[in-house]
Amino acid sequence: MSLPYLPTLRRGQVYESLEKAELKSVKSGELVAHVGQVNAGVIRRDLRKPSRACLRDIPVARLLEICADAGKHFMESALPLGDGQVQTPDDYIAQLAATSGLPHVMIRRNMAKINQVFTQMPTILKGLTRGMPLDVLDNGYGEQNGVPVSYYATTAALGVVLPSNSPGVNSLWIPCIALKIPIVLKPGREEPWTPFRIIQAFLAAGAPPEAFSFYPTDHEGSAAVMEHCKRAIIFGDQATVERYAGNPGVSVHGPGWSKVLIGEDKIERWPEFIDVIASSIADNGGRSCINASAVVVPKYGAEIADALAKKLAAIEPRPASDPDAVLSGFANPKMAEWMDGAVTDGLKTSGAEDVTAKYRTGERLVELDGSTYLRPTIVRCNNFQHPLSNKEYLFPYASVVEVPQSEMLSQIGPSLVVMAITEDQAFIDQLFDCPLIDRLNLGPISTMVTSWDQPHEGNLFEFLYKRRSLQRA
Repeated sequence: MSLPYLPTLRRGQVYESLEKAELKSVKSGELVAHVGQVNAGVIRRDLRKPSRACLRDIPVARLLEICADAGKHFMESALPLGDGQVQTPDDYIAQLAATSGLPHVMIRRNMAKINQVFTQMPTILKGLTRGMPLDVLDNGYGEQNGVPVSYYATTAALGVVLPSNSPGVNSLWIPCIALKIPIVLKPGREEPWTPFRIIQAFLAAGAPPEAFSFYPTDHEGSAAVMEHCKRAIIFGDQATVERYAGNPGVSVHGPGWSKVLIGEDKIERWPEFIDVIASSIADNGGRSCINASAVVVPKYGAEIADALAKKLAAIEPRPASDPDAVLSGFANPKMAEWMDGAVTDGLKTSGAEDVTAKYRTGERLVELDGSTYLRPTIVRCNNFQHPLSNKEYLFPYASVVEVPQSEMLSQIGPSLVVMAITEDQAFIDQLFDCPLIDRLNLGPISTMVTSWDQPHEGNLFEFLYKRRSLQRA
């Protein structure tokens, strides 16, 4: 039987690339699949005259039906790959696990998350548009709360340069189809499986093929996607964030630096919150920007760090097929080695201790069954100025730092999610006023818990549409 093949899609049409990349197993190094490659010239030519015509005239009500049906296909159907092959849900899980190192149970959880985006699309759009009647998108104008409103698209297509760290990131672009904006995807090198399967699910549900472009490519090709789409999303590190700072056409999803804060009024009850804090750190293998990477408390820092370390140190690498697997293997072992070295180097600066070291057997970096893993790490820092106090890595890592409540918000810096465990109204008012917090979970609600009627990071509708003034005689 021939190996799976994922082709390039040029506005929905399969393009047989002369060049193909190899996808190999992170464990054995064996060849798993081929992926068609295109160069930047092809992408520039395709995007020279992008068009929304394929989606513009489809009513939003119909697009919502397509989304719901696509969710079923994504979860249940055998969907096309290239060369006449098909991929069942079990094939998808096995193939993604082989090339990414993600455990099967984590892939299934991410599948369920993606399916919820498909099925919860009416709620998502209600949150993004703040309850605007969706026929405004059909007509270009309408009324909201008795006031005339009109919106126009800021781009003919949304470009997305995807990472390989977690399938769930694909949930961020799915709503653009319901918002009548075609999609141009550059998949992650080790993770083309999820975006391709989502596209095939949309097509099986009746979405127009012209709405989907899928370009496995190199860095120059990624730059072409960013350059020729008037609106683009990219994932990256802080350097990526800084590179596109001030560019209104680019939405950068960088480090989340999500945090847990415990107020003075709740700190005496800290043992009650260890489980929810631990899940905020370790769920999804610690790979999400909404995983907590710092725990900031007014006191009991040593005790809290010890309790978290003891709990998380019990998490050990397991084979990908193990239903109890929590940790993800690294498709690129050098990345794991770099992270391990960064933590080790940071610990050489006085004022920090790896508290998990006394509870785990062996080193932080470990190999199992041909895969490379990083064990969970809790670092107790003496202050928030320590190099390890506000770091984020692609494994369960968090610092625990004591900071007076009165100084927390002036020290923690930008935070995608903050779980604030407090009922102190004055402190809550300060949290509401803090411009550095994107999402606020008041009370012991894990940073990993999302609400479908709330934007994840930025507002996709406001990114893709702009309101115009409207007066009619």
